[in-house]
Amino acid sequence: MSETSQFPGWHGTTIIGVKKGGKVVIAGDGQVSIGQTVIKGTARKVRRISPGGHDVVCGFAGSTADAFTLLERLEAKLEAAPGQLAKASVELAKDWRMDKYLRNLEAMLIVTDGDDLFVITGAGDVLQPENDIAAIGSGGNFALAAARALMDSKHDAEKIARKAIKIAAEICVYTNGNMTVEVIKK
Repeated sequence: MSETSQFPGWHGTTIIGVKKGGKVVIAGDGQVSIGQTVIKGTARKVRRISPGGHDVVCGFAGSTADAFTLLERLEAKLEAAPGQLAKASVELAKDWRMDKYLRNLEAMLIVTDGDDLFVITGAGDVLQPENDIAAIGSGGNFALAAARALMDSKHDAEKIARKAIKIAAEICVYTNGNMTVEVIKK
């Protein structure tokens, strides 16, 4: 029996980042599931951190403990390189891929400082998405498709992110409509 098959598996979450009209929004649903059981419907998977006085918004999908470990590491990287989200993200991704302990963390992050929008993965990726939209989690592809369809509309980034999460929640059983939304304007 493999180590991962001993646990029922964490599913769920839809996190989306949308950049439009001088705003960057990260929104996430609130559902936490183990297997086919909803454990919590009001989790907060989008957080604002302010290392060195520079606001950064982070959304995470995957194991909560792993995600918080990564958020702490990102915060430390940002304290070492204030206002340099790209550099801090690359440094985190390098550590994540190379460090024996971090390598086993199961989470993904979407981060923004209002200028840049990145997806950070355990494979060492720091991705700057095309079309100014990033989405992760079990409902991520549904939210991504919805947001891409809405980008040419009159809606601002926040309205697009909210509608995208709502649509994902209607399709993905591991996503609900209880949203946390954080906005950064530049």
